[in-house]
Amino acid sequence: MWTTETRARHDRSKLRYPSDLTGDEWSLIAPLIPPAKRGGRERRKDERELVNGIMYVLSTGCQWRYIPKDLPPKSTLHDYLDLWNYDGTLTKIRHTLYMLCREQARREASPTACVIDSQSVKSAEKGGPASIRTAMMRARRSKARSGISLSIR
Repeated sequence: MWTTETRARHDRSKLRYPSDLTGDEWSLIAPLIPPAKRGGRERRKDERELVNGIMYVLSTGCQWRYIPKDLPPKSTLHDYLDLWNYDGTLTKIRHTLYMLCREQARREASPTACVIDSQSVKSAEKGGPASIRTAMMRARRSKARSGISLSIR
């Protein structure tokens, strides 16, 4: 329910872009961002700005070349998005935020129930993927019509 307290907490009018992270949001994500590799160069870009840039692209759906100039370059953002996707950082962030949301809603961190609709159960009883309608299946080709088969005499 919207109260004066919740409105103030969710107000994004003072941020540069509505997709930018607030201080509270960043405090949840910052510990999950891996440090720069040992022995390599230090990061010249602020991790928070990297996350803000990625969030801008994801929330607006803009093309990479239309990223505003006050955010990190598109190649840097894309490289970090690719790296964090590859090394599991994005999965870790998503899982941690998911558990925090469930705990905030006074639920267990991991769900313990599953819902299966009756249609899924019916198709599983009949054999699962094999019961797909024939209209969705690839047409069979006879060897004689395809011209691939060899005739042996």
